[in-house]
Parts: sequence; structure tokens; C-alpha cells
Amino acid sequence: MEQLDSRSLKNAVAGRYAAIRRITHLEPQGDKVFPPTYEGGEYADEPRQVRDKEGKVQTVETVLLDSVQSQANRMELALLHAYDSGRLKMPMLQVDFAGDGSDNILAEIGRITALEAPHRVFDAIFRDSVADGAPFRQAGAGARLSGAKAVNATPVLELCPTALLFGFWDSTGPRGGLGAKLQRALVSEIVGYQTAAGKRPASRIDPLQIENNVEIYSAAEGGWTFDAARALVRSGEPVRLKPSEINHGNIVPSLRHDDKNTKKPVLNHGGVTLAYATQHTVLSLAALRRLRFPVNGVAVPEADAAGRVVLAALGLVAICLVTEDGYDLRSRCLLDGKPGAFELVGRGEARPFGLDSDDALQVLAEAVKEARGLGLPWPDAPVTLQPSADLSRLVVESRRKSMAASVGA
Repeated sequence: MEQLDSRSLKNAVAGRYAAIRRITHLEPQGDKVFPPTYEGGEYADEPRQVRDKEGKVQTVETVLLDSVQSQANRMELALLHAYDSGRLKMPMLQVDFAGDGSDNILAEIGRITALEAPHRVFDAIFRDSVADGAPFRQAGAGARLSGAKAVNATPVLELCPTALLFGFWDSTGPRGGLGAKLQRALVSEIVGYQTAAGKRPASRIDPLQIENNVEIYSAAEGGWTFDAARALVRSGEPVRLKPSEINHGNIVPSLRHDDKNTKKPVLNHGGVTLAYATQHTVLSLAALRRLRFPVNGVAVPEADAAGRVVLAALGLVAICLVTEDGYDLRSRCLLDGKPGAFELVGRGEARPFGLDSDDALQVLAEAVKEARGLGLPWPDAPVTLQPSADLSRLVVESRRKSMAASVGA
């Protein structure tokens, strides 16, 4: 199989192909897997149409095992791990909450990067931080973000190139909800096929054989107590507890539990059995071709082309790195399978090629070298911000109140 190199990627991005695709068939490692649950405790299940080996279309039950958003987050974390290990060099925007370590809460947070923040470079975390004493979005590279859009992607490339792959909406900037938006160019999801819902029993055997026949109280300082004088008081009365409410005692085996909102019994999440799962990953070269990369405000066609190749290479690095991490999606949802071949797809044709992480990193390094030679920014050193005094206070006071509330609950 042909190996992808810088020249063939450059030709592909230039217009010959619409996308790079990879389809990986996965098998559950165990009899049952547990999908993510959404509001209301539901799985994202739906019927989908698939083609069988004879090419006939049939409708089968499916369930979402890993969403587009989750896959993007996994790729970003894979890139971050490679960056921290020195394996990958790329622009990095980050906020240092730890400072001198004098505040335990902020020190515990440490560093937040644009590869971790929910809205990437346009997250409120960065908006409410400062660079050299000035609000991030009001000076320097941060101020240039206000003019970022598809035809002026250079400011984003400089600070957070992954936002050009996974999409952005500058809803926290000066224009609010009217801020620039950019669609995703890299999309991946994992879906389970031919599914059947399962049931899950819940139970607990207490070796101490404690029963709910003892009167205890919620302690004012946290925990529980026998002493009513030390109890938390509400409406003039000490708050009574049952041993089962502090995780003592037996739980009778049951397939149901009481819903926290409705207080009515509902079935436990029982997972699903499935015939197989598939990861579909698509990097849209057509989307990348909509991007422009002015150099010092001047349109340079060669720089536009170079910037797109850098992003395509970075996307391939992300796909390869997340594959190295495997498919242990969550507790009791381990999948495995041989990674599918990459394909260049366009005009109804598919051209397979081989690529691993090391090769992808080399292709990226060569693409970055050419882009830099044309004046595009790709800083190796991170851009480190400090949280504003108000942001630090907001974090600390919020966490302290949450901790106090949990102690008094």
C-alpha cells in the first residue's frame, strides 16, 4: 500500500480529493458494553440503514458509543499528551492558575490549555485572563482573534490550530452571539450496530449487617452523629438520617432504582449487546479549502495552500495518536479492532494509503517548515496567560461554597 508523504498530501489538499476517510471495524471486548447516557438517563439509540455483504440495504438498531464531540476531545487530549512529551511541536495557548502555589485551590487546577477548554481558544477562560497585565482579547494576538473568520484564519492558526479542525464560535468575544463561526473539518464517531438492550441488577451485602432501625443525625460539621446536640438543624429540627443514607446496610437486589427527579422507580442502565461497532472518521479537504491565511494582512495564495496542508497534516496526526490510545471509552465499554486503512476519496473513487503516527508527525513537520517559509506563524513556545483577579476569585469562591454545601448536605 502506498505511504502518504508531503507531496501527495499537498496534491490532495490542492483539490483532487474531497476528503480523507478511515473506517475501523471494532468488536466489544466482553459480552456487553455500556454507552454514554444523556439527559433523562437515555442512550442515543436509533435505527440506521446499512448495506449487508450482498449490497442490500437493511434497517438495524444502533446506539451511539462515542459522539463527535467526545471524539474531538479525545483527539485533542492525544495531541496534548504528545505535546507535553515533546513528541509534537505546535502552538499552545494556556492559562497558569497555579501561580506561586499560594492558593491550594488554584494550584490544584494548575494549567488549562486550549486543547482542554470547551470552546478552545474562544473560551471564557481565556477571555477572562490577562497577558502582560492586559485583558487577553484586547491586545496582541488575542485582539487579532476578533477579526478571525474563514477568509482570515491566520490569527487562529497562530494560537490554536485545532479550532480550525474541530470548529469554533466566537460567542464570548466583542460581538457576542454574532461572533464568527467555523464548521468542523474533522469529524469522527463510534456507533454500535445490531443492538439489543440489556438489564442490570444492583445490590449490596453489608458485612456489618446494619439495618435502618437506629436513629442518627446529619452532623453540622459534616458526616453523621448520634448526638442530637451536634446535629445539623433545619426548620428548628435536627436532620435525621437512616444508615442506608450514609451507605451502610444491605441493598435488596433490584433491576430498578428511584429516579432523583421524579422519585419513581426506573430501570437501571443495563448496557447493550451488539454485533459490531464502527468508527467513521472523515477529514474534509473541501472544508479546509475554504480557509484563507493572509500574511500581515496581505492575501498570499501560496500561504493559503500551505496553511491548509498544515491543518490536514495536524488532523492526520490527531487521528493516528488517538488510535494509539485505544478504544477504552468508559467503564465496561472496551472495544478493539485493527485500524482501517486511510483513503483519499473524491469523484466517486477511493485511494487507500498507509500512515502511522511517526510518519504523520514527519509530514506535519515538513508542512510547517514550508508554511513558516511563507510567513505563516507557528510558534513553538506556549503563550501563557494569567487568570484575572476576578476569574481567580470566581473559581475560589465557587469551589469553597460547593465544598461547604457538600459538607452540610
